[in-house]
Amino acid sequence: MWRTPVECLTITDVRYLERHKGEVNCCAFSPDCHILLTCSDDSRLHLWSAQSGQLLAKAKGHTGPVKCCTFSPDCALFASASHDRSVRLWSSATMRCLRVLSGHRRCVETVRFSPDGMWLVSGGWDKQAILWDVQSGEIVKVFSGHKGAIQCSAFSLDSQFVATGSWDFTVKVWALQRVEEQERTLQGHRGNVSCVCYSGSDMLVSGSWDKTVRVWLPWARTLLFILEGHHGWVRCLTFSRDGTVLATMAEGDVVSVCWTLIDKRGHRDSVFGCTFTPSGALLAAGSAGSMQKAKDGQQEEEAQKAHGY
Repeated sequence: MWRTPVECLTITDVRYLERHKGEVNCCAFSPDCHILLTCSDDSRLHLWSAQSGQLLAKAKGHTGPVKCCTFSPDCALFASASHDRSVRLWSSATMRCLRVLSGHRRCVETVRFSPDGMWLVSGGWDKQAILWDVQSGEIVKVFSGHKGAIQCSAFSLDSQFVATGSWDFTVKVWALQRVEEQERTLQGHRGNVSCVCYSGSDMLVSGSWDKTVRVWLPWARTLLFILEGHHGWVRCLTFSRDGTVLATMAEGDVVSVCWTLIDKRGHRDSVFGCTFTPSGALLAAGSAGSMQKAKDGQQEEEAQKAHGY
């Protein structure tokens, strides 16, 4: 993770997409890299053209701040989690809400699709994570055990494990298929766990209010690294597609790819969410300034060609 800086991760152009009327909490690229999805405290979701920056559509329906959004692997659906206690499934083609998933008793902070597209996991202030069947909208399993609110979640790449990060300072890893040893707890953070992410090699990374990033072999409960350097609590982290670049964002910081010693400057306020395109050539982030930034679509295309995507 520390070996070689990635030369393509340099700023050549910054584009601001300013249409939300509240803090941008999360952003996600479609698997084909054509669309950028954002959600905000204004209760709306926006779809943007990743190439032109044009606002394509708005999704309305939530009655509270929308804290998390994500595309399904086939891009046919996207999901959102809100402080109105609901998770919503939407059609990417029509922007129509297909299902309202009700099961949480308090605000929902996180939602994620499994890589195989079969499952959806959500978590929130009721200290529970719920596994949903995407096709039926039914609850498959409820994961209980955290002693604080669940702020983040992530599936392993083989869709066999779910990781949840909580305000109880722990990360829990839940096995979806195992009969025995269905849960492991990763301890060590000294503050709320705010973000988790799996790498392509099944390492798990967690960020915390203790201003550190920890890298784990999760099922073995092995801590590999403690990455320090942020001056605020770690809000968001994401791996590039090949797993060689880790971008982390902290309260009060600009976007930083700390592990390659490259700062991505451009935001005028704290960054709340970030995501790489599936190709790894483009990084987008949303900030408290109600905007998100991205390199120009031409730069995305040039970066893809340079890396053979």
